[in-house]
Amino acid sequence: MQARRLRITGRVQGVGYRDWLVREATRLGLSGWVRNRRDGSVEAVVAGGEPAVQALLSACRRGPALARVDAIEEGFCDPPGEPGFHRLPTA
Repeated sequence: MQARRLRITGRVQGVGYRDWLVREATRLGLSGWVRNRRDGSVEAVVAGGEPAVQALLSACRRGPALARVDAIEEGFCDPPGEPGFHRLPTA
């Protein structure tokens, strides 16, 4: 299982990015979470099989229809402690 922490910047708040990411991650069978950051970015932890993680990363570069993704910072991290993919409160 691979786990990645993502910081997504651009026009990613107020465009349904978190809900879209929950649907995409769930469709791909991934675990983790997503939340808005006060600096205007979106942060996520995604974990699962490498092909599914890579598929989600590719999708995140496009995002939902109204989003504009300028950059994605990614790094390895520990997998989340619980199964499923969740939307967390803003941090």
